[in-house]
Amino acid sequence: MKNQSNFSKNVFLILFLFSIAVNMQSCKQEEKEMIVEKEIIVKTEMPEYFLLRPEVEKAYGYSHAVKIGNAIKISGAVSMDDQGNPTAVGDLGQQMKNCYADLEKILKHYGCTFDDVIVENVFTTNMGLFLENAAYQNAIYTKQFPTGSWLGVKELAVPEFMIEIELEVHKSE
Repeated sequence: MKNQSNFSKNVFLILFLFSIAVNMQSCKQEEKEMIVEKEIIVKTEMPEYFLLRPEVEKAYGYSHAVKIGNAIKISGAVSMDDQGNPTAVGDLGQQMKNCYADLEKILKHYGCTFDDVIVENVFTTNMGLFLENAAYQNAIYTKQFPTGSWLGVKELAVPEFMIEIELEVHKSE
């Protein structure tokens, strides 16, 4: 009789533990289902490309700018005419002004100003001359300066280019 009582207790204990395990599994499944219900669908936006000098950019194989959502990446601007010929050869200060003039055209295309620039990277073949002309940026960035880097490089795409400036922009809604 005593063995039967122990057997009954053991069966009861096993059934009790089994029911707890089933209930816990059931809770985990409900938890998983709740996570699936919280899935967020992200809207993707198509890139919008801009060519400042279409024939030159097609010949060299790049787009001058691309906008996705509120972000705009602008390729490095150099001092060139509409046919791609270097301008202001040997005059880094004027080349710098020419770069900013082209960048301003691109910003205006997207309804932006230099106030919307968040990153500016400058590449120059003559850091000393660039530093002598860097104060010109005060005329460009009147509210705040963007983040960025100034990099001395051995050469740019064409030997006459002394400076190249690229930007990243955040267009406010």
